[in-house]
Amino acid sequence: MLSSRIPEKFSGKASINAGNYDSRNTQLVLGNSFKNFGFVTDYFNYSSDGFKDLDGGGNTGFDKTDYMAKFRVNTNLDAKIYQSLLFKIQYSEEVANETYLGLTDIDFEENPFRRYRASSEDVMNAEHQQYQLTHFIRLSPSLDIRTTGYLNRFKRNWYKLDDVNLGERISINNILSSPENFPSEYQTLLGNDDTQPDALGIKANNRAYSSNGIQSVATLKWGNQWIQRLEVGIRYHVDDEDRFQWVDRYAFQNQELIQTTVGEKGTDANRISSAKALAAHLLYTVKIENLTLTPGLRYENITLTRTDYGTDDPSRTGYDLSIRENAVDVWIPGIGANYRFNNDLSIFGGLHKGFSPPSNTPGQNPEKSFNYELGSRFSYKGFNGEIVGFYNDYQNLLGSDLAATGGTGSLDQFNAGQVRVSGIEFLLNYNLLHNQSSRFKFPLSISYTLTDTEFLTSFDSNEDIYGIVTAGNEIPYIAKNQLNTSIGLQDNKFEVNLNSRYTSAIRAKAGSGPIPENFKVDSNFIIDLSAHYFLNKQITLSSNIINLLNTTYAVSRVPAGLRPGHPFGINFSLAYSF
Repeated sequence: MLSSRIPEKFSGKASINAGNYDSRNTQLVLGNSFKNFGFVTDYFNYSSDGFKDLDGGGNTGFDKTDYMAKFRVNTNLDAKIYQSLLFKIQYSEEVANETYLGLTDIDFEENPFRRYRASSEDVMNAEHQQYQLTHFIRLSPSLDIRTTGYLNRFKRNWYKLDDVNLGERISINNILSSPENFPSEYQTLLGNDDTQPDALGIKANNRAYSSNGIQSVATLKWGNQWIQRLEVGIRYHVDDEDRFQWVDRYAFQNQELIQTTVGEKGTDANRISSAKALAAHLLYTVKIENLTLTPGLRYENITLTRTDYGTDDPSRTGYDLSIRENAVDVWIPGIGANYRFNNDLSIFGGLHKGFSPPSNTPGQNPEKSFNYELGSRFSYKGFNGEIVGFYNDYQNLLGSDLAATGGTGSLDQFNAGQVRVSGIEFLLNYNLLHNQSSRFKFPLSISYTLTDTEFLTSFDSNEDIYGIVTAGNEIPYIAKNQLNTSIGLQDNKFEVNLNSRYTSAIRAKAGSGPIPENFKVDSNFIIDLSAHYFLNKQITLSSNIINLLNTTYAVSRVPAGLRPGHPFGINFSLAYSF
């Protein structure tokens, strides 16, 4: 994701967007450049009341605001050694009335946009700060160095329903997975009747994150007959996550949640996880006539630590302190190649080693894989496109015990063993008015992805989406077929685009053969429509429709029950730029 760039001259834009569900989107950008100084400022706000209906009423939406500014000082552009110093500062805040609580199958069928009364207190408050200083120096036309120091601070407290306790603690995931086994707990979620004190537990998932480091990348270009480029980079990075969580207990009285016990902060989770990482890379590119080769090598040295003060020591005196550490040292090679037969046809391929760091559990192995791809880009009589085959061979896939995926929330990682992921991607673009009109364009785009997955080893886990896995099972939450199409009409005054996407049924739990209904997220076909009218060079009028046919569909069964995709939504916007 790229933030707004400092413009070459005084310019800016203002846009305002409004739609149903009281959705709003506002952005203001202003910037300028002088001989030795430049700046840009960006304000962005996005909010909505939400499309879900909370029993008893209430906001189910969000409100996000982002502020960003960049300032650059630089030497003259024609200086023998050009240098610049760029400072970026960013701040954002968010209030999101979101929950982990979904719906049972029966309730989803009746009203997919319902939210149970028990989630009425669920809300996340978040805040993010970023500071970044980048120095760039061009020592010669062929050599430059870019060095960036960065500091990020993020904190959030997601206050959300976690369990029901009518004598035994039952997680909301277990209740909604099999409501017939927990009828009293299910009725408690509805909140129609008064309950005993402390019947519902709302967890304060309170966490603070920081990440900071410095990275320097040098780029050298040379060659005439053989055009060559060498990139050398090094980075030192430190980050940490401070979990200081607690659970408050609630009861229903007169269909309202009433707090009956205030939890002591730090008594649910009270630990700091941290990492220190040194990374270096070499990336070499050479072009020999029609052949381009890009070999690369990356080195990672990571030390991961967890300092756990225990849930009985919220003051962090250290009397019950436990510390664990894990380290990994890895070389990650890769190579890519592209051969261009002519301007209309080329083939490309690559072989890369995949890597994902382990947890801080001593002896935990990292995720390793070998990834292969082979494809072609082509153009023929107005058609242009791409076809790619891929094969990912995991020697050790890592899974994590996450509440978000139906686990216990311990975050402990586990070895999922060997896994194969393979498939094909296809993209085709064509202007239906090719060679027929110089004014209008009628673009058509079709893309398709086939993904096939298979566990090659068996294992057991506490994760709801995995459970007991047998070799030959498919990975959950990966759609086998995805198809996207787009058709439009464009000229220099307006643009209209009709987009559709098809996603085949998704397996919500590892398995093979036909997908059982209680572990299935059905396929869906969604159509969106957008239109832009360019009143002049400065003013643009736009409208966008999400889910044109108002199709009802589910997107997931985790973390706790079915949850819907966005229903019909329409918005209108006005943008002015200068």
